[in-house]
Amino acid sequence: MKLSDFDFDLPEALIATRPVRPRRAARLLVAQGDAIHDATVADLGQWLRAGDRLVLNDTKVIPARLSGRRRRAGVQGESEARIEVTLLEPGADGTWSALIKPLRKVAEGEEIVFSEVLSAVLEAKEEGQARLLFNLTGDDFDAALDAAGAMPLPPYIAAKRPADARDREDYQTLWARNAGAVAAPTASLHFDEVVLDNLRACGVNFTHVTLHVGAGTFLPVKVEDVTTHKMHAEWGEVSAQAAAEITATRKAGGRVIPVGTTALRLIETAARATGEIVPWEGDTDIFIYPGFRFRVTDALMTNFHLPRSTLMMLVSALMGRDRIRRIYAHAVALRYRFFSYGDASLLIPASNPDRRSTGATE
Repeated sequence: MKLSDFDFDLPEALIATRPVRPRRAARLLVAQGDAIHDATVADLGQWLRAGDRLVLNDTKVIPARLSGRRRRAGVQGESEARIEVTLLEPGADGTWSALIKPLRKVAEGEEIVFSEVLSAVLEAKEEGQARLLFNLTGDDFDAALDAAGAMPLPPYIAAKRPADARDREDYQTLWARNAGAVAAPTASLHFDEVVLDNLRACGVNFTHVTLHVGAGTFLPVKVEDVTTHKMHAEWGEVSAQAAAEITATRKAGGRVIPVGTTALRLIETAARATGEIVPWEGDTDIFIYPGFRFRVTDALMTNFHLPRSTLMMLVSALMGRDRIRRIYAHAVALRYRFFSYGDASLLIPASNPDRRSTGATE
């Protein structure tokens, strides 16, 4: 299975740098079996059934992008260097792993000052990253980070414009509550209270899980044989209540539909040991590509993904490579908006009694 199998031509003009407003006005491509329909997110209830369950990732994006200055005393006086930091994840020892630019301008033991109250010391460098120890912890750290940080927009947006105050709302889901992500579960950005109320009225149910999306979600696949790619790990949790709700929906004949690839990867992780979803907590590096047998997922709501990415491999596993090529060709031809701030798709594979086999490619 080659990386080129997941490539396609995407005009740069289709890469969205701002979401549409209101959120429900985003377009929705519905691929059901062999048919493709063009709708909007406001129409989502027309494609779901009473008893279906949407699985929502309730992670909260932290303002993980920081701009600071490194001050260094020397024989000719004090010198400064501007340093850009993107936080990745906290460590058990109280430090944070981070990307630092330019890393060569900060030595171990040096301090980076981000604001009057927030600073960090570079503890160690490791494989192009660094570990930072901040001067604050707990609620004090959260408050200082919220004041000094900016939303960590994806690279393809950040290259075109800086994050601003509007992104504080746009790049956060309506139900975000567990802080820890450095990227948003972007399929969920299309939901507003109007959509949620309409779905409840249709008899659709909701379950919350948590997967803290990491910056590794944007890392390119560098191997030609995709089966040798190593996925980044992300922390997630499926609570006992969430597992029970999903199990009850399956037993009642309802469909389990994760909103976003992050929610899908998490519930499939929680089900891969036995084939049935169970409470689960930990780091998952599950890699879903064609050949994977889904245990829990019946359909998926997701955005349109990067060529040659692991997310293209995931949707190809769900729908089939040829089917995904046709879906994406349709989306490009009708000028759907792509990536994190783009439009959405609802992918409903053809019925297949073997999809919930206990075998898997991981």
